[in-house]
Amino acid sequence: MDPLARLLDGPRARDAFLLRSILTPPWSLRIEDRAPLTVASVVRGEAWLVPDDDAAVRLGPGDVAVIRGPHPYTVADDPATPPRVVIHPGQRCATPEGESLSAAMALGLRTWGDRTDDAAGATELFTGVYEFEGEINGRLSRVLPQRLVLPADAWDSPLLPLLGEELHRDAPGQQALLDRLLDLLLTAVLRAWFSRPEAEVPGWYRAQGDPVVGAALRLLHGEPAHPWTVAALAARTGVSRAALARRFSDLVGEPPMTYLTDLRLALAADLLREPDATVAAVARQVGYGSAFALSAAFKRERGISPQEHRAAAFG
Repeated sequence: MDPLARLLDGPRARDAFLLRSILTPPWSLRIEDRAPLTVASVVRGEAWLVPDDDAAVRLGPGDVAVIRGPHPYTVADDPATPPRVVIHPGQRCATPEGESLSAAMALGLRTWGDRTDDAAGATELFTGVYEFEGEINGRLSRVLPQRLVLPADAWDSPLLPLLGEELHRDAPGQQALLDRLLDLLLTAVLRAWFSRPEAEVPGWYRAQGDPVVGAALRLLHGEPAHPWTVAALAARTGVSRAALARRFSDLVGEPPMTYLTDLRLALAADLLREPDATVAAVARQVGYGSAFALSAAFKRERGISPQEHRAAAFG
């Protein structure tokens, strides 16, 4: 598995919140749901993504925004429109004064807003929300910016129209289907974004094209539990130990074994969120000889024990 595939293998929606919104100007949604990751797209009309700490960004039809939480932000018909609806944790919606709007704005199956489909001048939005930290690969969260916008002309995918069609259906297994479609959409968007020149991608991503370091990265990601040493990696990539160590550090920004430790602990953090996982079993999967060895490394690098991390995931 190449490093990007390993990174994008993380999203795992579970009963994700997916919604079609139909809104007529003036409208403004204050998002305070603290969700770790949200995918939003304009189906028709236009919207403005208004962060609290940055310039507003216009979204047109087909544009997709990925917003990393938990910081609040606003989505509106115009940056100057004051919030009229506040979205709280659990996707509870209310007026700024606190009056509930959840029932008043329900328009049908997975559809919400203030007007019917044929309202003139209405904006239609698609929103998919990962509501729990465990649904997102920890390494993915760390390399994403606070927000990214992929223009409609920067990618070509049938996933958005397909998701739009499936939102209207109520059939056995529908939620599981929608979860997987959301995962696929996020993966497609991020893959397209990572290839854009303006993307601030990590060093390991650019290093994949290097014949030596790219090969070393693929080995580490393909077999993270293998007892790797710099000498073993160098032998497999056809260069000297010193040459590999220097080239890897220059291109990736850290030594090979430091990178491997971070990779193993990131994989362990994700595996520990699985319901039936044990520290001992996870330790074997990521290359530590015992639960004690994994616990010591986890506590040293992350400040909490695997058990504490696991308890927080199910807290």
